Amino acid sequence: MLSILIPTYNYNTLLLVKTLQQQAIKSKISFEIIVLDDASSDTQSSIENNKINTLEHCTYIESEKNLGRTATRNILAHKAKFNWLLFLDADVIPLNHDYIETYVKELNNKYDVISGGIVYETQRPTQNQLLRWVYGKTRESKSAKARNKKPYNIISANLLITKEVFLKANNFETNHYGLDIYFSYKIRELKAKVQHIENPTIHLGLESTAIFLEKSLGAIQTTYTLEKDNKIDLSSRALQIKYKQLKTMGATTLFMFICRGFEKTFIKNLKSKNPSLFFFDLYKLCFYCKLKKNA
Repeated sequence: MLSILIPTYNYNTLLLVKTLQQQAIKSKISFEIIVLDDASSDTQSSIENNKINTLEHCTYIESEKNLGRTATRNILAHKAKFNWLLFLDADVIPLNHDYIETYVKELNNKYDVISGGIVYETQRPTQNQLLRWVYGKTRESKSAKARNKKPYNIISANLLITKEVFLKANNFETNHYGLDIYFSYKIRELKAKVQHIENPTIHLGLESTAIFLEKSLGAIQTTYTLEKDNKIDLSSRALQIKYKQLKTMGATTLFMFICRGFEKTFIKNLKSKNPSLFFFDLYKLCFYCKLKKNA
């Protein structure tokens, strides 16, 4: 009935797998849990993850070379023996004890994609991780009602999807940050039936501000490449829409000039105890404008 699939890299997923296994057994469904390690360099996490193979209905596999999350998910989908696939990121944990049962209740409701949502811990992390936490709580942690207003904005860290739809939508293996936008775009192109529900996982793995900034700019580069290759439209992200507004007003050059003078201020703030998402948006928009100018 249900294949639970977890790509991992340098992360101990044993607690997550045990939690999911116990819930799945309690729900009395046919299930499997497969964890695919993307050639981790962290020996300790691999040692812990190998214990997964001692658990009933659970399998841990190690890839010989690093493929990236998208390709790893494709491999997992092809290995899955059931038609419903539950994808989770390695650095999450279900918020509720009936997480699996809640998803099982949705299997006969004629949807192709069911998203449970994501939340963040209430306790503030260290200053070094604050930007990621603030961004997640403000921009990613949304109610099902809010998410259903824009159903094709999908965060794939906690996603139930039919095998057929997933393989059609995830038929690319580019190893870049920010590919959820492309995956979501392809789900929309397929006209898949999407439903957002209240069944969140807690995102535990917070990157440092420096790494999050690097990944964010990488995701913007991915957006730019996808639109240049005509794989997504020019209104797939709020960032693109804001750029179009600036361009319509003939203000892109002025905007870039002003941002250049404040770039150090932006970065200083984003690494501070009170990071501003407004500054973060300006920082990302300026980077996107540079990409467009140099095209």
